[in-house]
Amino acid sequence: MTDYHILSIDRDTLLADLSERLSVKRFEHVLRVEATALELAEVYQVDFERTSVAALMHDYAKEMPDAAMRELALAYTGDPLLGEFNGNLWHGPAAAEIARSQFGCQDVEVLKAIAEHTIGALGMSVLSKVIFVADYIEPKRKFKAVDKARKVAFEDLDQAVLLKMAGSIRKLIKDSELIYLPSIENYNAFVKKTSSKTI
Repeated sequence: MTDYHILSIDRDTLLADLSERLSVKRFEHVLRVEATALELAEVYQVDFERTSVAALMHDYAKEMPDAAMRELALAYTGDPLLGEFNGNLWHGPAAAEIARSQFGCQDVEVLKAIAEHTIGALGMSVLSKVIFVADYIEPKRKFKAVDKARKVAFEDLDQAVLLKMAGSIRKLIKDSELIYLPSIENYNAFVKKTSSKTI
């Protein structure tokens, strides 16, 4: 058993809760994201406990009914525009709200890492970037540039963040889906921040 200092429950209790509320496929994904995030945390010198908590919580709300997920997401963000989208955007902020209101997490950086793992944010912490990228490159992810993304992730975290942002926006355009405006703002900020503009 691993005691967490930033949650009101320990790791074993959180794992048991996750295994009950998530499908086997989703639960296994969460464990792979945690393992990948901890590898990145070692490289980028991020606290392991905070990394573990953020990784395990990142998809906590993923399989909730949409109405409940939306309510939690809006409670966390206070952004009515977010309510016009769907669970793909809601589940991160919803999970952060659960971590805060149900599990007593007061660590703002951890809450942001949970909330920001889908589209990123302006001024992301290294922890947020680690969770964002780990979710993108965990071992069972399969997409055209996954090998490149995995290599880049351990060499240039900002560039890996940019790769994920660009890939997500490309997919939304390809599928003729609405794009949440902050996604574009986040992408533009990382293009400016990184030295290479090649995606």
